[in-house]
Amino acid sequence: MHCILNLLYDIGMRGYSLAAKIAAPFNDKAKLFCKGRKGLLARIVQTVKSDAPIVWFHASSVGEFEQARPIIEWYKANAPQYRILLTFFSPSGYELRKNYDMADWVFYLPIDTSSNARRFVEAVKPQKAIFIKYEFWYNYLTTLKRFGAEVYIVSAIFRRSQPFFKWYGSLFRKMLGTYSHLFVQDENSAALLAEVGIKENVTISGDTRFDRVYKITKSSNNLPLVDAFVRVGMPSSFAGITPAAQAVTTTKTTNSLILVAGSSWPPDEALIARILENFSKIRLVLAPHEIGKDHLTAIERTFSIYNPVRYTQLNERFVNSAEGSEEREAICKQLSCSRVLIIDCIGILSSIYKYGHVAYIGGGFGVGIHNILEAATYGIPIIFGPNYKKFKEARDLIALGGATSIENCSDLYDITNKFVNNRSVIAEKGAVCKNYVLSNIGATRKVVSTIEKNVGINYVYS
Repeated sequence: MHCILNLLYDIGMRGYSLAAKIAAPFNDKAKLFCKGRKGLLARIVQTVKSDAPIVWFHASSVGEFEQARPIIEWYKANAPQYRILLTFFSPSGYELRKNYDMADWVFYLPIDTSSNARRFVEAVKPQKAIFIKYEFWYNYLTTLKRFGAEVYIVSAIFRRSQPFFKWYGSLFRKMLGTYSHLFVQDENSAALLAEVGIKENVTISGDTRFDRVYKITKSSNNLPLVDAFVRVGMPSSFAGITPAAQAVTTTKTTNSLILVAGSSWPPDEALIARILENFSKIRLVLAPHEIGKDHLTAIERTFSIYNPVRYTQLNERFVNSAEGSEEREAICKQLSCSRVLIIDCIGILSSIYKYGHVAYIGGGFGVGIHNILEAATYGIPIIFGPNYKKFKEARDLIALGGATSIENCSDLYDITNKFVNNRSVIAEKGAVCKNYVLSNIGATRKVVSTIEKNVGINYVYS
């Protein structure tokens, strides 16, 4: 039976690869997916050569990478005898982090066929393999186990709806038996694993993202142009105080309210545009998920009456101009005439949230919300759409009162009205978010103390 299932799995993987090739001429992500895997195994075989032991990290995309990052950084700081290999499944993850300097090598993951898995493992010879959250690849897992590698999954979360817990899920349950240890986020995940006989090598460690986002607050970049934009209309007494802190120190409603919308999609942007119509004091910093030319043009059209400005068109000029110069004053005047700053680049969103009073996280009217913890760690309340049920941190923060889910424009109006007219609500909900992050740090220490029993554990949070 397993032989038949293995064959069907391989056929499915090859079919997925073929479908991506067919879609490539019409879809940018599919094009990158195929381009990045052309001659991939040959490049890996030629490039990954090391006498030192290798730890292989695999993340699907950017979000999973952020969960891997604290562990990678721990290895670099505390176990330099290892070299780090990082792979991604998704083009969005690879393209953003292909130059990540903490990894010795960064590649796409070859499609999970039995032959690819064998060639990859034979070439890389990882001593340890660490998969993140949902990454279950049958051929890689079984091949790693056969070659004697230590295999781990970190920040995993399980739900009864997954095939591991269905009558037809024997192939998937076999994957669970390949892990040396499973680090799960919550008690429910551990209980589900126990139901299928996985008990002894399971640790409820929490989510490593909390460690990552907490460290962001200690090392986030200063963004002078964003700072200048949010300062427009702020009382001079607020100089040097971030908007998040302002909400705690004052209940004044005479100044602007800064809304940071992160990883937005068109349905999110349409709702936010209607809110700006109703609340003249709101100024928007918008960081869309997709920054293609067509989407940026559409955003400018949506917010045209608010004189939107693009970050990349002004930032270099602003940073390179002297305080009080004509160039600087001209840019500041342009910012003062705009209510919308469009972030048309990647890599700075996690630092932008510190400039906001309130965060709106996109994706909730599509496949699911994006990362909310990057905003929560700065102590600001969070708003997102209805598709959040798969995300534990979203469910937790709604239950605690730090986050609000909206179904429509009326819902968004109601919560925005509370924030605009009562700044103490911002402070109260923001404190909930901050405390939630602080109460959940520590997963990285639990993970590395189990994986590396003989290495001194020194993970610093501040």
